[in-house]
Amino acid sequence: MHPVTSAKTAGITGFESPATEYTQPSLDLNALLIEHPSATYFGLAEGDAMRDAGIFNGDILIVSRAVQPAQGEVIVANHNGEFICRFFNIAERRLEAANATVQAIVIASEDVFEIEGVVIRSVRMHRQLKDTFYVRPG
Repeated sequence: MHPVTSAKTAGITGFESPATEYTQPSLDLNALLIEHPSATYFGLAEGDAMRDAGIFNGDILIVSRAVQPAQGEVIVANHNGEFICRFFNIAERRLEAANATVQAIVIASEDVFEIEGVVIRSVRMHRQLKDTFYVRPG
């Protein structure tokens, strides 16, 4: 006989069962996850460079252009024509991965470098996205 596990002991709190008759305002993910809607976009994480920061291949990144990047924050940047997600080491002008097997990138004066925004949230995808969400190049 298996013991009954409650939602609280399973590590889930704050969300009522849809079957309860308790009435509460609907859950609005935009209000919960996005602070500046007109300056926010979504991106799809690719690769494993940020895995030790909890960002995995296929996760959705919520990126804000309204937030000024601070030392050590996760950013999305255009580095020499490639979009890249890394920790931003402002003091040393480096883009650092959260994976010991991936080398840091020193931003040279001749490099094309533009910060596209700060990653304010990431959403883990437990199922593959529908193809209509994004268009994969090639």
